[in-house]
Amino acid sequence: MNQEKTTVLEHRIFQGEYRLLKLSAPAIGPLVQPGQFVHLKIPRLKNAVLRRPFSVFKADAESLSILYKAVGQGTEAMRDIAPGEPVDLLGPLGTGFPMVGQDNIPVLIAGGYGNAALYLQAAALPVKGVAFFGGRTAADILCVEEFEALGWDVRVTTDDGSLGTQGLVTDALDPWLAEQGAGAVELFACGPNAMLKAVGDRAIEKGLTAWLSMDRNMACGVGACLTCVIKRKTETGWEWARCCKDGPVFNAEEILWDE
Repeated sequence: MNQEKTTVLEHRIFQGEYRLLKLSAPAIGPLVQPGQFVHLKIPRLKNAVLRRPFSVFKADAESLSILYKAVGQGTEAMRDIAPGEPVDLLGPLGTGFPMVGQDNIPVLIAGGYGNAALYLQAAALPVKGVAFFGGRTAADILCVEEFEALGWDVRVTTDDGSLGTQGLVTDALDPWLAEQGAGAVELFACGPNAMLKAVGDRAIEKGLTAWLSMDRNMACGVGACLTCVIKRKTETGWEWARCCKDGPVFNAEEILWDE
């Protein structure tokens, strides 16, 4: 983990309400593993002292990029960040995705802009499989061409049917899984908690491995404040696990969901 005074290289509209922020990050970018995140100190956000966590979309030896949508005070303030402006960055943080098991078919499952957290995994996996992307409308389906360029078969669902199949992302996933029979499949998912639970439940029911990037508020990002804890199963019951440090990626079998 490093703290780096970075410079904004690029800040632009990516698609619709989604924006891309690219930062110079020679001390952090080379260390990023798929599924990890960074903590950004947002300039001019005087009434909030906490950093904001963001999944890393792309990273290389000199820079990293994040995708975001303005949904609250912090991300609204980010819209004013200008190219050339200095920002403070902490990372890479957390435990990311493992490599796919030998002979397994990898399957990526993303809800909304959860696919931003899956891009590095899609690029790193030696075997390319199927990617299922779900969103409310066509405007919420991102990066299809980027994933296809890596060799992935992308299947899209939208709540309103404006792109791909109408329905939830699991409505496309279920028949595909049924077609695989006893084939070895491994799932990697990022998105809303309801989607993650649905994916995890299916994996456990079918005896498959599923890696879930858990969505929790991360105040400190380094495991100190315990605001991002989830219940993790143990041999005798359960224990608290920190999403920011023990995760955000967990095996679905570990997670004890609050009903």
